[in-house]
Amino acid sequence: MLEIRSGARGQAPVERTQPSSGRCLHEIFTARALEHPDRVAVSAPEGDISYGELNARADRLARTLLGLGVGPDVLVGLHVDRGIDMIVGLLAILKAGGAYVPIDPTYPAERVQLLVRDSAVSVIVSVSRIASLGLGGGAAKVVLADRDLAPAGAELPGAPQARASESNLAYVIYTSGSTGKPKGVLVEHRNVVRLFEKTRAWFGFDERDVWTMFHSISFDFSVWEIWGALLHGGRLVIVPFDVSRSPARFLALLRDQQVTVLNQTPSAFRQLVAADLACDPPAPLSLRLVIFGGERLDPEALAPWIARRGDQRPQLVNMYGITETTVHASYRPIVRQDLAAPEISPIGVPLPDLQFHVLDDSGRPVPDGAPGELHVAGPGVTRGYLNRPELTAERFLRDPSGEPMYRSGDRVVRRPNGEYAYLGRTDDQIKVRGFRIEPREIELCLAGHPDVLASVVVPHDYGDGDVRLVAYVVPRPGAQPDPAWAEQVGAALQARAAAALPVHMRPSAYVAMASLPLTAHGKIDRAALPAPAAGQRVADLDGDAADAGDTIEAQIEAIWREILDLPRVRKDDDFFDLGGTSLALIRMFGRVNAHFDMDLDPAVMGDGATIAQLASCIGKELSNKQPSRVQS
Repeated sequence: MLEIRSGARGQAPVERTQPSSGRCLHEIFTARALEHPDRVAVSAPEGDISYGELNARADRLARTLLGLGVGPDVLVGLHVDRGIDMIVGLLAILKAGGAYVPIDPTYPAERVQLLVRDSAVSVIVSVSRIASLGLGGGAAKVVLADRDLAPAGAELPGAPQARASESNLAYVIYTSGSTGKPKGVLVEHRNVVRLFEKTRAWFGFDERDVWTMFHSISFDFSVWEIWGALLHGGRLVIVPFDVSRSPARFLALLRDQQVTVLNQTPSAFRQLVAADLACDPPAPLSLRLVIFGGERLDPEALAPWIARRGDQRPQLVNMYGITETTVHASYRPIVRQDLAAPEISPIGVPLPDLQFHVLDDSGRPVPDGAPGELHVAGPGVTRGYLNRPELTAERFLRDPSGEPMYRSGDRVVRRPNGEYAYLGRTDDQIKVRGFRIEPREIELCLAGHPDVLASVVVPHDYGDGDVRLVAYVVPRPGAQPDPAWAEQVGAALQARAAAALPVHMRPSAYVAMASLPLTAHGKIDRAALPAPAAGQRVADLDGDAADAGDTIEAQIEAIWREILDLPRVRKDDDFFDLGGTSLALIRMFGRVNAHFDMDLDPAVMGDGATIAQLASCIGKELSNKQPSRVQS
């Protein structure tokens, strides 16, 4: 499909080849590669790769996968860390006709094996450096993306015969499940291709754009990031994990790589804003778009950015979305005037091919201005859940015109101007740093401990958007929820969560209670749960705390205790084992740097996020310069 576009960036009209209906994702990518084989497709820490080389590497791997029986609607695990090999593996799976199932290497082995079993993948694409992490000795054949089975230049002419069509699966991404088991969302090629077709007039993406892949491939925001670049001939910059956790380094990457399209959860962007405010003058950026998604956006959090950089360059856009409706479902530019209504979280209008139905508990439409549950209808609605027919029937419906419709569980209201605003959930589902979490899955994990009678998990905001999970636990009859019981059971609960759950699903605090508060209807009254206090936190307090006094370790410990809300921290305790999150780590480093008058980065801690390790780094810095401010 050829489109004449009047330059979205103030340039002369340009003729562009655009993604067209009826084609698969990998077919559109291949067309871009054949048009401009020498253009850089992906930039990563290990270097750059051109469209032509990326296409050739994916073709070679695809032929290997075809020989192993991969074809249309065949699921293939993708167990690769961030880098060029990840994109090679993803493209090869699609070129072979299959659908990729992201399996994050950072997940605990129990979680990895659960995903492998539930998806029943018979082939897993991995890389040699991590192939042994969590995969175990299962029956699935492991193919290494970093070891070409055919030498360069030995490709057969033409692309592999993939046989897939637009109605075949492109990927299956797992989300948290209320039954204690994650559920895989089945997404077809046409769901993704039409996402870019229908947003083209708003964004004008093309080969001049530079995108970052900031998010985990297990989070569907990555679908938008990867294909936003590769379908339009742009460049994808893969952000190393440690850089994604360091706002200052990430800001430098945006500047150095001349990124034009940035996608962020609101909580992550708040940390980037703080890093930007620390630069005087502001860092020169090439951004033309910042697109928000993954969680509720409160416009007032953007006030410092808008005051400093305005609301037009870059343009700020909020896009509400759900994995089951293919990443994004709405569009709303955020402007300075939105700051005057901080109580409203605007999500705008549905994408042109989607319809929003706001219904009451009985499934009847509510009048404008009245809150109700959002049901999204149209071709963005995905196929359903993998091997979960009952849940699929419950959530995937049909609207009055026969269009597929997804029952979101989100409460919204249609405003007088025809736009929609997000209000919250109709159930207990939680969004933490963009990840959708069913607290019941965590509660069932904790309830497996023999000394726990009941548990409930809720989010708690520790400030600056640092939202963490708190678990309230009730002991079995005969036990008292005192500090001794909490200390005894706490370590076991932490170990249980660490063995079974991804980091974003692990509680940061455990509060022991004699009983859980109930509403008049006998349900758990989550609003009546007390805020976690330092004395209620479960932590392994055996052994020595950081040395008392004026030592570097003692000063760091004081900061950690405040950030983590703990009464005591040992010098060898891991920050994340104590309940810290990535946002808490960023806040901690901000405090440490201000206290010691330094500019340390989280990467200095390497694999040891401990007081002892950080104190060693600070000691080395102090030995290399005269400290200008070391407070006691």
